[in-house]
Amino acid sequence: MALLDPSQDILAIGQHPLDTLFKPRSVAVVGATERYGSVGRTLLKNLVSSPFGGAVYPVNPKKAQVLGVSTFPSIAACPTQVDVVIVILPAKAVPALVQECVDCKVSHAIIISAGFREVGPEGEALEEEVKAIAAKGKLRIVGPNCLGLMCPTSGFNATFANLMPKPGSVAFVSQSGAMITSVLDWSVGQKVGFSAVISVGAMMDVDFSDFIEYLANDENTKSIVLYMETIGNARQFLSAAREASLSKPIVVIKGGKTDAAAQAAASHTGSLTGSDAVLDAAFKRAGVLRVEDIADVFEMADVLSKQPLANGRRMAILTNAGGPGVLACDALVKNGGVLAELEPSTIEKLNKVLPAAWSHGNPIDILGDATARTYENSLAILAEDKNCDGYLVVLTPQAMTAPTDCATALKKYATSTGKPVLSSWMGGPDVEAGAQALREAGIPCYKYPDMACRTFNYMNEYRSNLESNYERIDMHSRLDELHGAREEASKLINGIRKTGRTLMTEAESKKLLKLYGLPVTACEVAQSPKEAGEAAEKIGFPVVVKLNSTTITHKFDVGGVKLNLRSKSEVEKAFTEMKESVSRLASPEGFEGVTVQPMISMKGHEIILGSSLDPQLGPVVLFGMGGSLVEVFKDSALGLPPLNANLATKMLHQTKIYEALKGVRGMKGVDTDKLKEVMVRFSVMVVDHPEIMECDINPLIASPDGILSLDSRVLLHPPEMKALPQPAIRPYPYQYVKSHEFAGSKITIRPILHEDEESMKTFYSQASWPTGCNTTSLVHEGGSKPTVDRDHLIRTCFTDFDRSIVLVVESMEGGKKTIWGVGRVSKEHMSKDMIIALQVLPKYAKKGLGRLLAQSLLQAATAEGAAKVKALLNVGNTSALTFVKSLGFVLNRTSDENIVQVSIPIKAQAKL
Repeated sequence: MALLDPSQDILAIGQHPLDTLFKPRSVAVVGATERYGSVGRTLLKNLVSSPFGGAVYPVNPKKAQVLGVSTFPSIAACPTQVDVVIVILPAKAVPALVQECVDCKVSHAIIISAGFREVGPEGEALEEEVKAIAAKGKLRIVGPNCLGLMCPTSGFNATFANLMPKPGSVAFVSQSGAMITSVLDWSVGQKVGFSAVISVGAMMDVDFSDFIEYLANDENTKSIVLYMETIGNARQFLSAAREASLSKPIVVIKGGKTDAAAQAAASHTGSLTGSDAVLDAAFKRAGVLRVEDIADVFEMADVLSKQPLANGRRMAILTNAGGPGVLACDALVKNGGVLAELEPSTIEKLNKVLPAAWSHGNPIDILGDATARTYENSLAILAEDKNCDGYLVVLTPQAMTAPTDCATALKKYATSTGKPVLSSWMGGPDVEAGAQALREAGIPCYKYPDMACRTFNYMNEYRSNLESNYERIDMHSRLDELHGAREEASKLINGIRKTGRTLMTEAESKKLLKLYGLPVTACEVAQSPKEAGEAAEKIGFPVVVKLNSTTITHKFDVGGVKLNLRSKSEVEKAFTEMKESVSRLASPEGFEGVTVQPMISMKGHEIILGSSLDPQLGPVVLFGMGGSLVEVFKDSALGLPPLNANLATKMLHQTKIYEALKGVRGMKGVDTDKLKEVMVRFSVMVVDHPEIMECDINPLIASPDGILSLDSRVLLHPPEMKALPQPAIRPYPYQYVKSHEFAGSKITIRPILHEDEESMKTFYSQASWPTGCNTTSLVHEGGSKPTVDRDHLIRTCFTDFDRSIVLVVESMEGGKKTIWGVGRVSKEHMSKDMIIALQVLPKYAKKGLGRLLAQSLLQAATAEGAAKVKALLNVGNTSALTFVKSLGFVLNRTSDENIVQVSIPIKAQAKL
């Protein structure tokens, strides 16, 4: 049996709540006026001057008409139900107006007014009052302090901007209204069109994540551009961006990179900005491309929506002049690109069509007298070279050059190669017609080749961001073993916090790390010289004796470290001397005994592995060169936990020390797979225990002989802190792992893992697909049995647990893990409802496995806070209809006569 599976396009299920905002039947403008130069006049004029198919109601109790349009004294007095209210009132008058919107069941309000959080405590209190009123109804708010929004494709212009851009395929979402007006002015000369232009303002309610969700499902939008000063709700943003980036490119430019700019952004929005380096890591994790310059933003959005992504960094440069080819090569390599090494067969073929004096290498200089036929033949040959991942065609206007003819000859290669083709027609008026012909054909054309190379490198960065998130690397890290460690670690941490302490001793820190399978040195606590000596004999000489203290962090500063002690008497003496030193340099209370540890002689690379908190994104993991000079070299990479093998690999590659870890100057390389496992386990520990405020392992010694933590420091949040910071990426929901007895077999119902991808392929190959089941994501190869494509597998196996809980039924058949069933509950847009879908193998369909899986999914939906669970079924799928009826679902028809929607309130699960 199978219910319709929403995993292929979760964003497309049902009508989106923001549809009414973008396609209103009626709009009320509260604060409409005839005063020249006012926001109220400009906005009303824009609405009535650009017909969008809906009614416009100016609300002004003091005027009978505004701009020749009849006014109404209130929202309630408007002749039809109002969908959108645009608010242009002083901030103090907004709460009463929002209450009227709620009373009149208005869907959306766009608050243009300023004077809220950005002005200080009084404005913040006003904002909270407005939010509380709106929450009583179903009113969603855009703004405050915003320009409004417009949809050039429909003619809807609810802004006070001076012009309406032409329709296009790029959606622009900006936190700055001034940035929008500047971009709109620029777009006229550049002939850039938009599908939507949205000013989010202070994001009191509707934020970046909501608009990204909507635009990801908007058929007029091919790419999404963001201008951002603060990220808003980081967890929701990353969740929406990760989902949307699978189908549409998202390009962002973020203000506030420098401290001064960050301060200005915070003043502008009234929000914390967080670390820019951490935000970089977050964008990469979400598959978002960040660019540095405004000029690159719309260029990249356009290119990514028209050109295929390269499979690698190798570019072939085809040019009729040597100098531009050399400059292009420099620009390519400087920013991470690679000059492709042509295959011998390619050179042989080029020899047959090019003059003898051609460059015989890459860049491919075809000389100044190159004709359109020469360009066409050369690119056709290069397109077959497997060493080339992309192409740049450069033309300089020379006496015998025909720029337009050359462009026309290349138009057919816009997408036919399956690789990106970029161009640079250098010059002025003589080449403009050819450049325009290339752009119209979908081949980006630049004035200078270095600009094209920058685009190619950005495209590769975007591809890398996507691939690293969804490339499966089986690490066999056995993370399922950590279930017991989680409970034991919680007892340790909670016990320390109950005493009022925040600093864990080194012994406690190492115990915590050891619980998570992280390699640590033996560590014995001693309260007397005799105990210290006996501990040293137990461990074996030589040993290190360190201060054990719950108040002193930097042991060296108070004489709290004694190295290379080789006898019991030396250890006992070290204990006595350390006690005296700590009492003198700090305080007697600071000495709480010592720890005795082996003196490690293992030579290797000193690494730091740590975590800290970002004000916007929560816990962040740092990996890089460690030791005492860590702040000097600053060779590190950041990542958002929890990590997986892919993300750990990417962090390694971002550091300079990685080259040393692979082995240099005769030294053997480090086991990087083991190092990645340490990083992943560390990140799991961090997200499992939000009580951890900071944690450093420095140094972590990595050598060919192994990996070992020599010193660690863990700082906890104070016990009075109840609302603990949560990770920006939701970790694996272990709470939904349950064991069951079924048909004489032991099965486990658990959330899906990345590593289940191959098992899911097998499952889908064995599944039945009854009449009416949604198989749009399935590929039929020859027979009637469909096989699942990678996109479907990504949305299933790499699910974002903030959006969907995907559960699999796992059994051990013949010592091999096998999946018998899969199901999900997915959150509906901007709602507390969830959508359920499930499927089990035919041989278990009528034995109760579907019911057991449905029960588990409904229990998960309950835990996730769902108010109602829905399902979509085809009317021809009679077995599924019978099944859901038996569970207590109620049937409701939809606008599609072939589809029926069923639903069950969470409280009505008695039958389960």
